[in-house]
Order: sequence, then structure tokens, then C-alpha cells
Amino acid sequence: MMQDWQKILSSSIVSINELPTHLKSQDNDLLSVEQTYPMRINPYFLSLIHHLDDPIGKQVIPNSLEIKDLQTDNDPLDETNQSPTPGLIHRYPDRVVFLVSGECAVYCRFCMRKRLVGKTALSDHAFEKGIHYIQTHSHIRDVILSGGDPLLLSDNKLVKILSAIKHINHVEMIRIHTRTPSALPQRITRELITILKSFHPLFINIHFNHPNEITDLSAAACIALADAGIPLGSQTVLLKGVNDDPQVMTHLMCQLVKLRIKPYYIHIVDPVSGVSHFLTSLETGIHIINKLRGHISGLCVPHMMLDLPGGGGKVPIGLAYIDKQQGGWQIKNYQGKNYTYQDIYND
Repeated sequence: MMQDWQKILSSSIVSINELPTHLKSQDNDLLSVEQTYPMRINPYFLSLIHHLDDPIGKQVIPNSLEIKDLQTDNDPLDETNQSPTPGLIHRYPDRVVFLVSGECAVYCRFCMRKRLVGKTALSDHAFEKGIHYIQTHSHIRDVILSGGDPLLLSDNKLVKILSAIKHINHVEMIRIHTRTPSALPQRITRELITILKSFHPLFINIHFNHPNEITDLSAAACIALADAGIPLGSQTVLLKGVNDDPQVMTHLMCQLVKLRIKPYYIHIVDPVSGVSHFLTSLETGIHIINKLRGHISGLCVPHMMLDLPGGGGKVPIGLAYIDKQQGGWQIKNYQGKNYTYQDIYND
């Protein structure tokens, strides 16, 4: 029997022809976009979109710019060459990303894995190879479940995956990266929470991009996860025309903390084929993060991150606060004022 969240998901819009009239564009190239990059907007998330210029709608409604993008690299982060087995990415020494799902509650038009999501699923054989790889590499202590969205898997499938990883002695923690609490909060059932809380230490990073995504339902889903003792973080993507504004980002971060979600990362958009219309400059990112620091509680301030093309990994970006010069350290505070600090002890 289908659960409520599965019924909602099965009623998703998967073609621009199914969009309500007030959300239909006159752009004739949208069918070509849909044929190149899959579309999915579930009814819950659709209810949050009120007009064509809506910041929620921009994230999930196809745009003809996706196929006019001059950027031709589907995998700029070089994930394919960092995959020792299908679906497993091993970039950093002590952690791996395991792409256990190819489905999402909505298909974001800016997705870093636009080449994969909605098109591929992890086979049982690939899953077993991934588990074997983790088992035979004892320096892996952190496994991140991603995709797609791991929480779009069935309860039974999740138990199988989490159990297999939990039984690997050198794995110390499991992380789940998901947009489900914000995009399909009905998925956060009592049964799911009972499953998740049995696999501590388990951490969940939730994808929120705009304050309008925080509704009574999404808030209740996040509160239920927090009440289960699961530490929650947030990951946000900096998107032109959606949230590239200090006031919007300040409001979002403060609202997340009220839900016991620690803002973790704001990501600069990865330069993936079909997403360049969302790209902001690094200067915009630096401006926003420096409008957060010092002006709101440190608990509300995430790291602004750039994932280096070519597989170089994530690096934080922001205003340089400190510089060593003759006579001491020159340090700039959140207001841009300069101060001098001298070491009392020399190492």
C-alpha cells in the first residue's frame, strides 16, 4: 500500500504542459529542455509557487537557458574520475560520498549532478561493490549518503543501506544529505524517524534555499528530526535571482536556527552544463557572507564554499580578516575596521 508521501510524489508534474496556466511561459524551447533534463515538481512544492518570477519556481521550473548554456562540462568537479566504484566518490582521505538514489522530491534546475539525477539508480551490484570498497579501506570513517535523495528510498531499502554501513567497524558516523524535509516533508514519518534514530551517530544536512520553503509542514518535519536527537545542518546554494541578497539570506539562516538547524554551507553554484544562469560572482558571495558575520549570531553564519573545478575540493571564501606584517598582525573586524594584534609569546 502506498504511503501518503508516495502518493504525493506519484502525482508530480513531469512536463511543462502540466503546469498551471499562471506558471506557463511562452518560451517555445521548454520542451527541448524537458527532453534533455528531467522535470519533477511534487504537488506540495508546487503549492509554494505563486507566479512566474517566484523564487521557489525559478528553482524547479525549466528555463530555456539550460540548453543555451555555453558551459559544456557535465562533470566539472571530476566526480567520475574520483569514483573507484560506480556511485561512490572518494575525494577526501577519510570520507566517501555514496550516491544511493537517483530520485529527488523535486528536480532542481541547478543540480550539481544534472547529468545523473532522474536518469540513473544504484544497482544492487554497485551497492555491494561500494560497501566492499568501504570495508577494505580502513581510513574511511565518514560515509555521506547522497544522490539524488536518500530519503526517497523505501524504509526497507534505507534499513539495508544503513545497516550495511553501520556494521563496518571503522566507520564512525553516517551523514545523509537530503532536500526531502523542505521539498516533501510528508516523507518524514514516525516510522522513518524510528529507523533513523537507531543508527546514531547519524547527521542530516537539509537543503533549504529560500525562507519561503519554511512552512508549517517543513518546520514540523525538521523539529521531529531534531527531537529524535539527530543533529541537523543546512546546505544552501547561492542562486542568482533567488537568494543572492543579504536580507534574504539573513532571514533564511536565522529561521533555520530557530528550527535547531545549524547553517553549515552556502555553496557557490557549480559550473555544470545547464546552470550558468544561476551563477553569481565570487564577489557577490563574499559580500553576502560578510553581511552575515558580526551582524547576526555566529550560530546563524555558515561557511561560504567554492567547490573547485577539476576535483580540487571545497574551499571557504570570504574577506581576509588577518594579515601578518612587520610589527604584528593586522586584523579587520566585521565592520571593516583595522586593528593591530601582537603575539605575547613566540613559538
